[in-house]
Amino acid sequence: MESGRIVKVHLPSMGIGIGIAIAAIAVFFLIHGQETMIKTPSSENMQNTTQKIEVNFLTSNLSPVLGSDNAPITVIEFGDYQCFYCNNFFHNTESDIVKNYVDTGKVKMYFKDFTIIGQDSVTAANAAHCAQEQGKFWEYHDILYTNWSGENTGWAAATNLIQFSKQLGLNQDEFNQCVSQSKYIPIIRNSVSDANNLGLTGTPDFFIIGPDNSVTKVVGAQPYTVFDEIFKSKLQS
Repeated sequence: MESGRIVKVHLPSMGIGIGIAIAAIAVFFLIHGQETMIKTPSSENMQNTTQKIEVNFLTSNLSPVLGSDNAPITVIEFGDYQCFYCNNFFHNTESDIVKNYVDTGKVKMYFKDFTIIGQDSVTAANAAHCAQEQGKFWEYHDILYTNWSGENTGWAAATNLIQFSKQLGLNQDEFNQCVSQSKYIPIIRNSVSDANNLGLTGTPDFFIIGPDNSVTKVVGAQPYTVFDEIFKSKLQS
């Protein structure tokens, strides 16, 4: 978990927009050798560093999209459903982003699992992917944070995860079978590996990709005004 800083990242232009969802971004990086450079500007709370990253760490193991595939800005969040700061972002910031940018077709969002707190983080993430099978990933994502009750307190235990699915009207046989089989553990592990390869150390972390393929990394549960400023800047670029 972490409370935050912001890192601006600049990717080479590829002459086309992001296009349809994340696939076009992947094509861009494939053309440019599977890597780009993150440059971290020096500041009072940051060190001047340069890291190579592979696009696969951002574009694989994603949730379904929230918003329009054609939205010019992409937000990828690495989060843990038990995380205090992730919960804070959900309640204090995400709804305004959805209302002002996702619902208006300007931003699309994806979620990636970075389960670093405990076993319930993993079981909750698996349950969200199981809900995805019935087209309810984001609804389940929301209900998890709505019922958040601390870290490692048992609120995300298996019995509660089943109750949440009932509230969404999911087919219980299908959902329970998926959960009991831990069907999406490989995807969750791969997403955690992606986060580690990116050098992430806490949650939430965000990568915001603009129409010109520039990327801004936002560390921590920043307030809405921070995201609003970044979105406006990218839309003007």
